[in-house]
Amino acid sequence: MSAQASSSPLAITIDQLPTLSRLARHPSQTELDELCINTIRCLAIDAVQNAKSGHPGMPMGMAAAAYVLWTRHLRHNPRNPQWVNRDRFVLSAGHGCMLLYALLHLTGYDVSLDEIKKFRQWGSKTPGHPEYGHTPGVEVTTGPLGQGISNAVGMAIAEKYLAAFFNRDSFPLLDYKIYVIAGDGCLMEGVSSEASSLAGTLGLNNLIVLYDDNHISIDGSTELAFTEDVAKRYEAYGWFVQTVGGDGNDLDAIESALVAAQKEPLRPSIIKLRTHIGYGSPNKQDTAEAHGSPLGEDEVRLTKKRLGWDPDKKFFIPDQALQHFRKEVEKGAERERQWNQLFEQYAQSYPDLARAFTRAAERKLPAEWDTIWKSTVPSFDVATPLATREAQGKVLDAIMPKLPLVLGGSADLTPSNNTRFKGATDFSRTNRLGRYIRYGVREHAMGAIMNGIAVSDLLIPYGGTFFAFTDYMRAPIRLAALSQYPTIFVFTHDSIGLGEDGPTHQAVEHFAALRAMPGLVVLRPADANETAFAWKYALEHRTGPTVLTLTRQKVPVLDQTRYASAANLYHGAYVLIGDEQPEVLLIGTGSEVHLALKARSMLKADGVRSRVISMPSWDLFEQQPREYRESVLPPTVTARVAVEAGVRLGWERYIGEKGAFVGMSSFGASAPVDVVFKGFGITAEAVADAARKVIG
Repeated sequence: MSAQASSSPLAITIDQLPTLSRLARHPSQTELDELCINTIRCLAIDAVQNAKSGHPGMPMGMAAAAYVLWTRHLRHNPRNPQWVNRDRFVLSAGHGCMLLYALLHLTGYDVSLDEIKKFRQWGSKTPGHPEYGHTPGVEVTTGPLGQGISNAVGMAIAEKYLAAFFNRDSFPLLDYKIYVIAGDGCLMEGVSSEASSLAGTLGLNNLIVLYDDNHISIDGSTELAFTEDVAKRYEAYGWFVQTVGGDGNDLDAIESALVAAQKEPLRPSIIKLRTHIGYGSPNKQDTAEAHGSPLGEDEVRLTKKRLGWDPDKKFFIPDQALQHFRKEVEKGAERERQWNQLFEQYAQSYPDLARAFTRAAERKLPAEWDTIWKSTVPSFDVATPLATREAQGKVLDAIMPKLPLVLGGSADLTPSNNTRFKGATDFSRTNRLGRYIRYGVREHAMGAIMNGIAVSDLLIPYGGTFFAFTDYMRAPIRLAALSQYPTIFVFTHDSIGLGEDGPTHQAVEHFAALRAMPGLVVLRPADANETAFAWKYALEHRTGPTVLTLTRQKVPVLDQTRYASAANLYHGAYVLIGDEQPEVLLIGTGSEVHLALKARSMLKADGVRSRVISMPSWDLFEQQPREYRESVLPPTVTARVAVEAGVRLGWERYIGEKGAFVGMSSFGASAPVDVVFKGFGITAEAVADAARKVIG
């Protein structure tokens, strides 16, 4: 809201504070219930007011529902937020994060009251939106609306697969549920529609969404732009839909709806809960002013008075309420103790599965991973050119049968992406052991769902689409990088090299866009051998996401007896072949490395000494020691040419002011691949000519 709107005159003023009537307690609430619920509300109000920014309205409206969920249904252990069989709670409406932070503090997580007081401040555990890995108890990073509920679909898929893989009779090792609080904004965003549609198709009955139906968005009433019947939409998706009317404070109705959702055998559930944003605020309840601005000091006092709270106390937590919330510590410890006993018995009966479980929980590949790699990775015939997407298919065929905790998929491009390995079956409502997910034409949801699978810690997800369609899924890629999810994004048809489909499908600016993203490792392998090592790296990299970009067109397979080993991909860039004292450096990525090699032959015929450098990953190269980087790109050699079928942006760091770039400065065109490359001047001859110019 604007400053003008947030400071509008109050209909009820501070002068009326002594006579302001108190809200009546809902019949379904005991005095203790009311005390606990209002503790959540007032902590949220005070934190937002203290920070002078934030979103108080949603925590005030959803406090009662969250209280029921967290104290009666959520199986968790506040002292061990990573307990593997905990229920997951996703605050998809991440702007209302003070609801979550209040619950974390009250139930005993490592989020102190001082951290609540430091809401939205530098270095605190209570940032403006929940961040995975930053705050104990936060399951995924949320804030960009629709991402959280879509992550939850992936979390539900993960639980279904893991339960089918690890559970045995009398050993329900994994049986957790995924609970979500989502708002109107989440359900307006298209990604939630994509993900919810797939969730219905897959029958994910372990997914339960509480829909905060408060009728307000930032602009005002949802009537301005969101008038559809959400309940009927979710019925059409194949969900179990319940509607709870009233004012969001009927604990019995919320309880009954949650119990019914838990018992639903076939469908994901959504509970449409009528709430009131800013509940209890005399002047700002049910207004957009309660959404994204502090209530204001006067309104805070009025609201506390109306809730039966002492308006002079800030960050006040009644002892009786805290004792009730902190019962979750003892309950959680007992839950985990019982589970640990179950696991000990499980390990005696199924030692191999128990070892696999433990390694996966530690984000480790199987103990025999090196042997698997060396014994199964295919060798490639140097006489037979191969698209790197095809090489990927051969690599996956070889190694994936040995890696049962890796789940693949594609956004309806399976034959083009080559992501489905031999022997893979499809994950479905009737086959929970399927390792291949048919995402349909839902790139955005695929990215978000894979992130949800990744945070299971036990599974590694990968999924494919065309590189140009990263435009549709940039948000989950960015969140994976920000949150360090170990998600593997596979993008084929990675440049103008896809040819006839034309510029709508030809990625040109996408290399630069993804390389600009902190924390994201982008790999563009030059041939089949580099593709194999790119996959090895991606599977081993568990502290962040990896992007693989692969060709549609065939490229030569580099002879590993003639050129430097493709294992050097781990360095990000390496000298493929070259003279000891080069006059010019030829730097290529992906399919264009082969143009650099041809250009070197042309220059050699002219007596020009050159060095060809394969640079599959800027990100990995920048992580190398300076001595290594300078050994590959000697500072004394300023004559440099980079070649890539994308835009120049960013290449200046490697070619300098005197260097040349052979690539794209426009969008592509529709024609056979050789014609397109020649038409845009991306040829070996152009690279050689550029080299002669920068030398001269």
